[in-house]
Amino acid sequence: MHTADIPAILGASPMFGEMLPITQPTLPGVDLLIDDLRRVFDRRMITNADLVREFEQRVAKHLGVGHVVAVSSCTSGLMLVLRALGCEGEVIMPSFTFYATGHAALWNGLTPVFADCDRRTANIDPRAAASAITSRTCAILAVHVFGNPADTDALQGIADRHHLALVYDAAHGLGARRGGARLGGQGTASSFSLSPTKLITAGEGGLVTTQDGELARRIRIGRNYGDAGAYDCEFLGLSARMPEFSALLGLRCMEDLDGNVRRRHRLAQVYIERLSRLPGVSFQEIAAADTTSYKDLSVHIDADAFGLGRDGLCRSLAAENIMTKKYFCPPLHHQRLFQRFHDARRPLPNTEYLSYNSLSLPLFSHMAEEAAHKVCDAVERIHRHAGRIATMGTTP
Repeated sequence: MHTADIPAILGASPMFGEMLPITQPTLPGVDLLIDDLRRVFDRRMITNADLVREFEQRVAKHLGVGHVVAVSSCTSGLMLVLRALGCEGEVIMPSFTFYATGHAALWNGLTPVFADCDRRTANIDPRAAASAITSRTCAILAVHVFGNPADTDALQGIADRHHLALVYDAAHGLGARRGGARLGGQGTASSFSLSPTKLITAGEGGLVTTQDGELARRIRIGRNYGDAGAYDCEFLGLSARMPEFSALLGLRCMEDLDGNVRRRHRLAQVYIERLSRLPGVSFQEIAAADTTSYKDLSVHIDADAFGLGRDGLCRSLAAENIMTKKYFCPPLHHQRLFQRFHDARRPLPNTEYLSYNSLSLPLFSHMAEEAAHKVCDAVERIHRHAGRIATMGTTP
């Protein structure tokens, strides 16, 4: 057999000479930033000043929302939204999410109540969310997982019927659309991430969006310790301001957001067209009317059909110098911090299936299509030799 057909884990040369990262920030040229950097240094106002306000206004116009508040991170944004709303009691949320979703609740003294996700979409199942509501429920905290819009219509109907706040962890959501509407105006508020793995990065940072002017006012106060400017705190806040340097980078990255989404969709289509031919490989389902940001591209691996489990595929791809990520594993309800909040009477089978069978593949806005094809080549040859790899004891 020709060595080109043998996976690297079985002794052949890896598909990539150097490690292919799972993601990289797509950044503007430094020359574009120089004049604005001089403006920051000349004015000597380096946090929460003119560029932050310009960034907020640009995002508000782009998303079609009434108010945008720049903060230090998506996590601090979620923390401040729940604090500004005065939430008390229980917050319904998925367990298939980054732990910051749960942190925002715990930081506010709230009890997370985990609802199962839809195995097809990876988002919180509205029926599971509705069944978890009690007299102590104050809010639903939903997530647009990997940039795939949650079922905002169904969730809003539930929130309205039960008089609940509906908050979105939209960390992955910039560039996504629910129907024809960009994410950001749905529910009570949304919090977006600007960390280096996102389509728009500010180095670090976050954006809270809302149509509620009073809520926006309270979040602005909250990001400054809860002080509106009189050195007399209205409520317990944070130091969660955004630096001008971060706003500048965010502004420049935002200029090609839609183009970056289109590029990610082309790359995702390469993966979907080629890998969906393999037995045991499936993908997150996106509603026909919606547009995902493809912040991540995740495959679901059926070990029996593919011949190798998710972890075995992960190790085999690592041998090919292909970086992958097991999002979100373990799920929140299996983590030490959150285990005590899991009600065994409310099982989470879809969450557990996705957590232990999903693998995110390399995808970033400036990634070459050739690289995506080579990743597919690697997965295909690993599948052809799955039985041999499995006998090596490389699967769990």
